[in-house]
Amino acid sequence: MAGAPLVVLAAGGTGGHVFPAEALAAELVGRGCRLALVTDRRGGALGGYLAGVETFHIRAGGVAGKSLAARLRSAPALAVGTVQARRLLGRLKPRVVVGFGGYASVPTMLAATFAGIHTAIHEQNAILGRANRLLAPRVERIATSFEHSVGLPGDAESRAIHTGMPVRPVIASAQGRPYPALDDTGPVNLLVLGGSQGARVFSQVVPAAVERLPADLRARLRISQQCRVEDLTTVHTAYRRLNVEAELDSFFDDVPERLAAAHLVIARAGASTVAEVLVVGRPAILVPYPHAIDDHQSANAHAVDEAGAGWLIPEDALNPESLAARIESLLALPTMLEKAAACAVTVGYSDAAVRLADLVCTLLGPDGQPDTGRAAA
Repeated sequence: MAGAPLVVLAAGGTGGHVFPAEALAAELVGRGCRLALVTDRRGGALGGYLAGVETFHIRAGGVAGKSLAARLRSAPALAVGTVQARRLLGRLKPRVVVGFGGYASVPTMLAATFAGIHTAIHEQNAILGRANRLLAPRVERIATSFEHSVGLPGDAESRAIHTGMPVRPVIASAQGRPYPALDDTGPVNLLVLGGSQGARVFSQVVPAAVERLPADLRARLRISQQCRVEDLTTVHTAYRRLNVEAELDSFFDDVPERLAAAHLVIARAGASTVAEVLVVGRPAILVPYPHAIDDHQSANAHAVDEAGAGWLIPEDALNPESLAARIESLLALPTMLEKAAACAVTVGYSDAAVRLADLVCTLLGPDGQPDTGRAAA
């Protein structure tokens, strides 16, 4: 592959940035591209498909969620990182550089625009993150996960392309699994996802809500719940006292199977979680993290709610009584859950990685075009 075009991916170390980068990497390698990954040192060790991609670390300064003074203090790191990135790109000579948001992508993307290299960014959320807002006026293409994205500069709309949110290949492979049959007597599979470290609010509220359900419904529950490590014992004790079958862990490595088996999901509304739930096609109660930058999780959840694929509950309205009432009402109407599952499939794009790769290939030029697939508009 020595003569293959090189594509550089710029991403931070969190799942919201890494998972779409991993999905694009898998697709581009299948099309004969070479890859390199640029991140900052907080990215840590990467697993999955990116574990085999040559990785470079540069310095980066935060641009979001900080005071003006903190941003000024981070400016030298950003400047140093941009110089490092420009030297690195000069040595690597990539054809295209693709950024996935987060402050770790900013130096590399700025260096690429200064050097005249083809550039694209991908936005995972319904509201453009601050890093991507900074970069949007400078890059050639902007790929969006949601059909309607807030925060696009007016002059950038013509360069924006709706690709959807790429999900890991293992998640995409679960797409098309039929919604599991649900009747009045059989088991009910409830999946609770709290993000990479679990959501403490779910550890506090979900068991208390389950306790308020009718005894016959409670006896049918089969719960898989992601918890913080420090909450595992407390939550396990609560379910054991209720005689509810529950499997708890701080991390599930078989999320695709658990999603496919779920009748109902309760989760935060981070970009990766939302995309995975939609691609597999499962109805979800979404509780946005209230302290997310620009409240982007609320925007993600609103998009799902408006599509009929789930239900938004703000955290300040989440309590054991309200959640128990919502769970009971939904499980009493299987057709409503089935309809939401069908709606999820229509707005989840299992081929988002293909769409994003098509966009990248248009920037590679005629000799970089894939043999098959759609060209991005």
